[in-house]
Amino acid sequence: MNWPEQLDRDGFACVPGVLSAAECDELVTAFDHWQTALPRLASAGVRNLLRDLPAVGATATGTAVQALATRVLGASAFPVRALWFDKTPAANWKVPWHQDLAIAVAARSEVPGYTGWSEKEGVLHVHPPSEVLMAMLTVRLHLDECGPEQGPLRVLPGSHRNGRLDADAIRRWRKEVPETACTMGKGAALVMRPLLLHASSAAVRPAHRRVLHLEFAAAELPGGLHWAFRPASA
Repeated sequence: MNWPEQLDRDGFACVPGVLSAAECDELVTAFDHWQTALPRLASAGVRNLLRDLPAVGATATGTAVQALATRVLGASAFPVRALWFDKTPAANWKVPWHQDLAIAVAARSEVPGYTGWSEKEGVLHVHPPSEVLMAMLTVRLHLDECGPEQGPLRVLPGSHRNGRLDADAIRRWRKEVPETACTMGKGAALVMRPLLLHASSAAVRPAHRRVLHLEFAAAELPGGLHWAFRPASA
């Protein structure tokens, strides 16, 4: 089975060797230099990187990553959000089971089906209809090795197929479907659907577990809504 078929069936797939070790190190260096100039940023997770860090936009629109997005979403695919996650001894966090339900938008517009408005680090977010999320793709680029002791993402295969899941449905999935831990090599990409149920534990042996989380879409939003971040080249 090739990775797009696994993605369709399970909601995720691991693709090795998307970035070279040197490319990973260059991204880490660019991020570290940028973060040093802005010490207020949290070390565990940083948002809005398509806007704030040119190296991230260049990676998101680069040949290797775009090839993943266009393979799934078609030639019109473009990045819409980027986040940075890092588990360290000082920020060794865990995340409960959830789906990624929010998108970042440029301004508020009351459109049927778009609910749960919030603001995160100065950027508006909203929960769109499930159909919008089902047409998106997440690419998680691993910039370090991530073994079972580094708090890898854990997923419930197939849980992306049923739209938004309430608390009872999440409990049923947890009870009925064995989880998969996504251990990853440096430079590998975990491609996944936003509605896939996923979680992560704190690292047993925390060191750097740096992940560049990129989200892609292939269509504009309705009713005067616009994606908050879209590189000019996309």
